[in-house]
Amino acid sequence: MTIVAETEALLDRLDALPDPTARETATATVQALVALYGEGLGRMVERLGPAQLRALAEDELVAHLLLLHGLHPVSVEQRVRGALANVRPYLESHGGDVELLEVADGVVRLRLQGSCHGCPASAMTLKQAIEQAVLSAAPDVDAVEAEGVDDPAHAQLLQIECSPALAAEAR
Repeated sequence: MTIVAETEALLDRLDALPDPTARETATATVQALVALYGEGLGRMVERLGPAQLRALAEDELVAHLLLLHGLHPVSVEQRVRGALANVRPYLESHGGDVELLEVADGVVRLRLQGSCHGCPASAMTLKQAIEQAVLSAAPDVDAVEAEGVDDPAHAQLLQIECSPALAAEAR
C-alpha cells in the first residue's frame, strides 16, 4: 500500500469514528499538522529557484504535496496541456485528436475529434484515457468535460480502428 493510499484509508477510518468529540479532535489535529507541514514546505519553496522547484515537482509525491498547499510551480493549464501532449500520439495513432478549449473554475473543457467506426467501446476507452492523463497531471481539476458528441447515435467522438480483440470485448 502506498503512503497516499494508507493516508486515505486512515482518514476514512477517522471519519467513521462513532464518538463525535474524538472525531472532531482527531480531524483538528490532522488539519493542524497539515497546516504546520504546509507552512514549512512553503518556506523551503521560497528558498528554491524556479528550475529546482520544477524539478522537484516532477516527483509525483512532491507534486501532490505542492498541490495540496497551493505551491505547485506549474499552472493547471500548463499541466493539462502537457498531459494532452503526452496522450496525443496515442489518439493520433487511432485517428483521433483532442483540443483544449479552456480550463476554468476547476473544469477542463475539451473537444474530441474524429469518430469511432464499428467499435462502441473504443471511443469511451479513449475518452477515459484522456481523462486519466488529465487527472493524473492535474489532480486539482474537479471535472473533465468533452465536447464533440452532437448525436450519441453517431458517436462523433474519436476515429479509431479497432483491433478484433477490442471489438469482441465491446460486444
